[in-house]
Amino acid sequence: MTEYALGIDLGTTNSCVSIVEQGKPIIIANSAGYKTTPSIVAIAESGKRLIGQLAKRQAITNATNTVYSTKRLIGRTIHDPEVQNCIATLPYEIVEGPHDDIRVVMRDKQYSLPEISAMILGELRQVAENYLGTSITDAIITVPAYFNDAQRQATIDAGTIAGLNVLRIINEPTAAAIAYGTQNKKRQTIAVFDLGGGTFDISILSIDDGIFNVLSTTGDTFLGGEDFDNRLIEYLVLNFAREHDIDLREDPMAMQRLKISAEKAKCELSEMKSTEINLPFICTDAQGAPLHINTTVTLEQFENLVIDLVKRTLKICQVALMNANVTQNDIDEVVLVGGMTRMPLVQRAVAEFFHKQPAKNINPDEVVAVGAAIQADGLIHQGQKHILLDVTPLDLGIAVHGGKFHVITPKNTTIPCTNSVVFTTSFDNQTSLRIVVLQGEQQQAAENQRLAEFTFSGIRPGPAGSVDIQIKFDVDPDGIVNVTAKDLQTQHEHFVTVSRSSNLTPEEIEQMTKDNADYLAAEKMNADLKQAVEYLKLSLKSLRDLNATANLPAPIANFTRNLLQRGDDLVKSPDTVVNVNRMTDDINNAISLINEGQ
Repeated sequence: MTEYALGIDLGTTNSCVSIVEQGKPIIIANSAGYKTTPSIVAIAESGKRLIGQLAKRQAITNATNTVYSTKRLIGRTIHDPEVQNCIATLPYEIVEGPHDDIRVVMRDKQYSLPEISAMILGELRQVAENYLGTSITDAIITVPAYFNDAQRQATIDAGTIAGLNVLRIINEPTAAAIAYGTQNKKRQTIAVFDLGGGTFDISILSIDDGIFNVLSTTGDTFLGGEDFDNRLIEYLVLNFAREHDIDLREDPMAMQRLKISAEKAKCELSEMKSTEINLPFICTDAQGAPLHINTTVTLEQFENLVIDLVKRTLKICQVALMNANVTQNDIDEVVLVGGMTRMPLVQRAVAEFFHKQPAKNINPDEVVAVGAAIQADGLIHQGQKHILLDVTPLDLGIAVHGGKFHVITPKNTTIPCTNSVVFTTSFDNQTSLRIVVLQGEQQQAAENQRLAEFTFSGIRPGPAGSVDIQIKFDVDPDGIVNVTAKDLQTQHEHFVTVSRSSNLTPEEIEQMTKDNADYLAAEKMNADLKQAVEYLKLSLKSLRDLNATANLPAPIANFTRNLLQRGDDLVKSPDTVVNVNRMTDDINNAISLINEGQ
């Protein structure tokens, strides 16, 4: 039995990995000592991947080849209006893939978004393996509660490409509730307010004796810290344009500097009343003279820039309460998740809305990964001490006559569940029915996500309206949808399991998985070769020192000089680990023989 399984919070801005060790969940720090890793990927000029802190450090000088915030785009299509808005503001290139999907370009090579996420997941996996000293493949990955089917499958694809066995995808607020609920055993109704770097979720849950029952969940997958940063960036860009008549949005490096400064200022304003933004030599004017940004932003100014974003979260909270059939007074505790909840304005707004101060005993950056690790540990050891009753995040239904969306399983229905509806035939002697399975919240069928399409044939012929066809949706605990179409008179039926689908084909996923594994193997080989060369250098130094101090006979001195020359040549142009190690062994043997001869 596998001893460990990872709990991974794959975030928009930062990601985090946790395990359960000796019965206790722990967050694992990366090699730099940080418990969170920036969700940033870059390709250096050498072709080497840079992930996390390394990518963030060079983001200004390598802006067009540094990719971030891809979680907002994953599982979407290139023609999505929100994606088009991102294309206009991000410094890296976004292009259309072969399946109407999104690809990013780094160093003239296109990468799918699951590939980018896979690189981040691979880094987190390596962090855990370095800590434990063993290989780990099992993992639970969290996603925003409001992610649709395509976004969830794209996240699973990312795990597959990274070489992980994704045990389950669970919602971020639910994971946070598990972490909170295992520390607080009393019966409660809680609200999990999750405002992260790119997305916002609100979930209402009841917790009772280890049973986590999600009452409702809703959110906005394009509302998060990035939007708060962008408001400050826009403010700085507009002020600069008024003063100098120059649009900094046309300069990727300037925009990257602004982004980093805006994020830093936002964090500082969570603790201070004002902060200084100083960006010397941000650009030059028409005469080539350098221009600078040096300004002070107050907390009040920043809050005025983003107050409408905070109000948007509260409107969504109101919807969640209505869907759960509870009021603010029914909420016993509010759990804050995500780095943006450190902002004083957010904390005040949440406290005023729910009529109580949020819980203070939860780390908003770590709680999601901790909950995922607890869930993962319970799955692999079959020792689950809690029961998780989640809900469908979006309506499920089919397209009907007139291009409308008919809901069969409403959003926030507890899963597993079964729902059905009976339709009749539309015309005389109809023997087949085309069924299009949809997910979403729009009245028009075409505006929702298509999950599956099939034809139910063999219907009993008869006059229009005389044949009853039952369409039944069964949703299992993992959110997998099974659809059954049945002629109620003849009992003839057609059964379809709706497989989750992203914008990648199985062949593409297989090739991306292989490419990723090949790259990592090559990187390991390079690292092993580099280490072997370092050992060779030490041995060469020892032999050179011995050769300089010992009074060696001429034949032996000539032999050692020849050995040193061959070793020096190999250090300059190492070929394989085997050859470098063999040379190191030869030199060490020579040192031993010389010492024995003395």
